[in-house]
Amino acid sequence: MSTTPANTIVSSPHAPAASHVEPGTGQEFQFGIEGMTWASCVNRVEKALRALPGVSRADVNLATERATVIAAPPTGFGDLSAAVEKAGYGIAVAETDLDIQGMTCASCVNRVEKALRKVDGVTEATVNLATETAHIRHAAGLSAGQLAAAVEKAGYAASPHLSAPQAAEGGGQAVPARDPELLRVLLAAALSLPLLAPMLLALAGTHWMLPGWAQLALATPVQFWLGARFYRAGWKALKARTGNMDLLVALGTSAAYGLSLYQLAWLGDEGHHLYFEAAAVVITLVLLGKWLESRAKRRTASAIRALQALQPAVARVRRDGREQDVAISSIAVGDMVVVRPGERIAVDGIVAEGASHVDESMVTGESLPVARQVNDKVTGGAINAEGLLVVRTTAIGAETTLSRIIRLVESAQAAKAPIQRLVDQVSAVFVPVVLVIALVTLLAWWLSGAGTEQAIIHAVAVLVIACPCALGLATPTAIMAGTGVGARHGILIKDAQALETAHAVKAVVFDKTGTLTEGKPALVQALPHASSFPDRAAFLRVAASLQQNSEHPLARAVIAAASEEGIAPVPASAVSALPGRGIGGRVDGKDYRLGSTRLMQELGVDTGPLAAEAAALEKQGHTISWLACLDDEAGKGRARLGGMLAFGDRIKASASRAVGDLHALGIRTVLLTGDNAGSARAVGEALGIAEVIAEVLPADKAAHLKRLKQAHGRVAMVGDGINDAPALAEADVGIAMATGTDVAMQAAGITLMRGDPALVAQAIDISRRTYAKIRQNLFWAFFYNLIGIPLAALGLLNPVIAGAAMAFSSVSVISNALLLTRWKPGRTT
Repeated sequence: MSTTPANTIVSSPHAPAASHVEPGTGQEFQFGIEGMTWASCVNRVEKALRALPGVSRADVNLATERATVIAAPPTGFGDLSAAVEKAGYGIAVAETDLDIQGMTCASCVNRVEKALRKVDGVTEATVNLATETAHIRHAAGLSAGQLAAAVEKAGYAASPHLSAPQAAEGGGQAVPARDPELLRVLLAAALSLPLLAPMLLALAGTHWMLPGWAQLALATPVQFWLGARFYRAGWKALKARTGNMDLLVALGTSAAYGLSLYQLAWLGDEGHHLYFEAAAVVITLVLLGKWLESRAKRRTASAIRALQALQPAVARVRRDGREQDVAISSIAVGDMVVVRPGERIAVDGIVAEGASHVDESMVTGESLPVARQVNDKVTGGAINAEGLLVVRTTAIGAETTLSRIIRLVESAQAAKAPIQRLVDQVSAVFVPVVLVIALVTLLAWWLSGAGTEQAIIHAVAVLVIACPCALGLATPTAIMAGTGVGARHGILIKDAQALETAHAVKAVVFDKTGTLTEGKPALVQALPHASSFPDRAAFLRVAASLQQNSEHPLARAVIAAASEEGIAPVPASAVSALPGRGIGGRVDGKDYRLGSTRLMQELGVDTGPLAAEAAALEKQGHTISWLACLDDEAGKGRARLGGMLAFGDRIKASASRAVGDLHALGIRTVLLTGDNAGSARAVGEALGIAEVIAEVLPADKAAHLKRLKQAHGRVAMVGDGINDAPALAEADVGIAMATGTDVAMQAAGITLMRGDPALVAQAIDISRRTYAKIRQNLFWAFFYNLIGIPLAALGLLNPVIAGAAMAFSSVSVISNALLLTRWKPGRTT
């Protein structure tokens, strides 16, 4: 079961839903309250509740943070919740996911949502036809059983949803050896084909007809055995005073079957065309369409299954010096997990022993293996390449990166895009309108003198061509495909709204440090003074030798630069720190001082020969360090200039491509940073970003976002730090780097699983393609119905052709959405 408390509220065993008490006294409501701290809070909440009409009792308990209220209609839970919030407090809420069985079309979705929203305590209910799940936000304490009961009362089956991580932990669901749906389709086809044979032979010029009793014998099991599902679902819809696709199919095929049975029983089968084949073939085609639809829907959900398959069921753990294989659920934080070459890493952790390359492509989308050694982080689901690794576990179960990714993808696929509201409005009245059109068609043809038989057949065609399924599947299948393909390439889309909004982004605002740059100092320039060192290598060798044992970030940058150039430091002696100024020591028997401009001034070193270069680098925002030589060559031990080191935050290799791809999409780029103007301007010029806003405090970033939205339209913000969170939340679309902080990722609608800014354009490209598929799907869904229904009413469609069109409309919509799964990172469009 997926019942996730929100706002750290733990669900209570008591239900907040209304329970009947003494007649005439009203209903009792129990619910949790957030935000109370003093006894005065209790009085305030009780006063607010008692002020509502119909409330005869309102008791609030500070210790349990719960309220018990007895209220008579029309006051309901919504009124009580509003009163509590108006008083300055909140209702404790939780979230529950249910699997729904029995839904066939968009009208079913509306019915289930309506039933759930009627439950007292439910504040929000969203049902997804493609995933066949319901996501309910409700007062803490309302159980999944109570919610499922409301769904079952509406005519559907419901059960607690087992999330992908939970399914993996439990071993997953067994895959049936045979597909019962396919068997039903094949059996229906075998019974219907002889009924259709005379029509096919007539097209070839041969006239032959099955005896009426044979047609009845073949059509009856198709109608009432294989087609029983339509009667059951249609009857449930009628009891709930609503309609769905099953009701349309049941009415249409029953009319064709009943007309044929009447003709056979009362008029005989001589000289009269029987329509048993129409009823049987329509049911067969609809069953075929539903089977194809189910197969296609399973393909759209393949991203979840692929991620779920990354979690090994068993891991090798080292305990008390011995290695043993244990179930993944038995691993605890701190356990040492042994990962042999070729195995998947079972947990999130830190490498304690060994070194290897790791393939993280299914988690981060990075195609090339990355090197991992002691103290490096590794992610569960990645594949260990050539070396043996021992990993100290830091996260297990639902807290692992893989589990969090799966939850994000599940959440995005279950959510509704804003454009779905139009579809919901249409589908709410779809079936009643179709029934009216069918009735009008029947009466119009009968009154025009066409005869009862012809009038019924044309009305049947109207009923069987109407397809609310395609409407219901148009948006969610495209969203499932788009979020799934994004997840496979390291782009996590948290909600459908972000996916839909990103397609219309006109400007992308980048943070600088950690987003466009590496986020750590690097040596960008090393200039020796010609009188002190023969070349750059000799100069850098002395600087690296002095700092080889230092943990200072600038020292690490010098060591890294020397290592990249193959320069090995030599032992240094008499090394001592000069607090606030630098470091001193002896290399190859000579004294050196490395540090700030202030240190050079104290030593009397003339930095003039390199002053112009230093000034230019400082103007770009770089940090300058100087090296001084203390030897007898200067005369009487005076210090002389050895050279200059400049440090800066190196621009990421893919940053230029990221900006170029966005410009190719017609999207403006902006740099928004708290860094100094010189450094920001230098990065902007290097990357081709025309608009640079520097020296902005974190609290002011959101205000700049508001101004940029007014100037450019929809704006996306890309960042990675805590200071970026307000701006990410203010932007129309927030895009966070997973290499940054959790706060940034929580505030963003899209998370990039690796620190590659080039993924920003790819995310927008996925959004554009997904939104295009949504529009295409909605066009075809409306096209089928807006064109098909009038043609059927005008008598231009045979019921068999109408049934085929209805059956394959949903398949075409899902197949179109599946084209998204072929997307690969590359040229954006």
